[in-house]
Amino acid sequence: MTETSAESKGEVSPAADARPLRIAIVGAGPAGIYAADALMKSDAEVSIDLYERMPAPFGLIRYGVAPDHPRIKGIVTALHKVLDKPQVRLLGNIDYGTDITLADLRRFYDAVIFSTGANADRALGVPGIELDGSYGAADFVSWYDGHPDVPRSWPLEAEKVAVLGVGNVALDVARVLAKTGDELLPTEIPPNVYEGLKANKALEVHVFGRRGPAQAKFTPLELRELDHSPNIEVIVDPEDIDYDEGSEAARRHSKQVDMVCNTIEQWAIRDVGQRPHKLFLHFFESPAELVGADGRVTGLRTERTQLDGTGNVKGTGVFRDWDVQAVYRAVGYLSQNIPQLPFDDQAGTVPNEAGRVLADENSDDDARYVPATYVTGWIKRGPVGLIGHTKGDANETIACLLDDAAGFTPAPEPALDAVTDFLESRGIPFTTWAGWYRLDAHERALGEPQGRERVKVVEREDMLRASEPDKA
Repeated sequence: MTETSAESKGEVSPAADARPLRIAIVGAGPAGIYAADALMKSDAEVSIDLYERMPAPFGLIRYGVAPDHPRIKGIVTALHKVLDKPQVRLLGNIDYGTDITLADLRRFYDAVIFSTGANADRALGVPGIELDGSYGAADFVSWYDGHPDVPRSWPLEAEKVAVLGVGNVALDVARVLAKTGDELLPTEIPPNVYEGLKANKALEVHVFGRRGPAQAKFTPLELRELDHSPNIEVIVDPEDIDYDEGSEAARRHSKQVDMVCNTIEQWAIRDVGQRPHKLFLHFFESPAELVGADGRVTGLRTERTQLDGTGNVKGTGVFRDWDVQAVYRAVGYLSQNIPQLPFDDQAGTVPNEAGRVLADENSDDDARYVPATYVTGWIKRGPVGLIGHTKGDANETIACLLDDAAGFTPAPEPALDAVTDFLESRGIPFTTWAGWYRLDAHERALGEPQGRERVKVVEREDMLRASEPDKA
């Protein structure tokens, strides 16, 4: 099953005499692929193995972007060009910490970069959050994106739904809930997701932000897309249009903030139309409690807030109950602990300095850092910023790695086939870049009879079979 990259090209550093620098990158989403790209664009001779827990690469591009966002998924084209390079090799379906450990990686690589991202939901500490009908946005996104490790069905019985948060993930969740299954059928959604969305009973979706329009984290394009559906009527209460000095300053200093505010203002002053599904954007409503009966969500209680002059808000003591039967929290992603590395549970990041993993923040000598170990992307800085921001992260981390390379302890077994022999000896079925091409062709073939670009394969075993030679 081994499919290797190009042959070694020559000396890179004293740590890797007469051979390329061997680098392992754990996580084949945008952050990991951008790190590989930065390495290959440097003057160093490198040989990179990109590890991925899923059988397919691309991380949140495949499993975190809404299916009706083909433009964002177009980033895959650029990532493809990186993975096509002979210096990089994909090793998929390998779970770091289970299938391979940091000690194992040290045998085969001179340095290790972790780019494992963030795929869990950040907690929201309000009463009732544990009720049935209370969901994390990340879990819902994984379901509609056909992630193999989540249930195949999703409860969509609620006619009125609340979404907490005013970022792009909240918009994705709200839009998917408000659209019809048939609207989303032309996308790559798998059959189980289509059947679930086709049976969705939601007629009203309410999106709640505790601050005002100028503090919303939407991007202008994503926001405007809400209004493109023939089935979704976007509604804003004119009383939610309010700005203080801090808000006006934010508008002056950011064209994007101003564009978001202008769009919201236009929706607030127009007449409500006749489109069947209503999507309400509420501002200055802070979630206070999920109301329940018999263990299930029956409503949401919010406290009205008001601006304090700085762009922040304070509570007014005025509460309102909303008639909803499901609540989705989209208040941020959270990275998960990486085995054998230090972890900041509060920040959800690996402690680091410019990408170098910190072993002892109080030390000023070499013991300050975990040797030859780096992070990039959301596991480095937290789940903030758009996909493109990870490029700057990667460049900073790779600059540090290359500065340190002369001092690396050379890997004992740097040969390309050493790690694949190791995986095969463990009986670990891994996928490759050539395997992705076969899976990609298989998914496109599934979509072709329906006039769709692709139909995503969900089951892990089916993905593995499609990735094998002559199985597509």
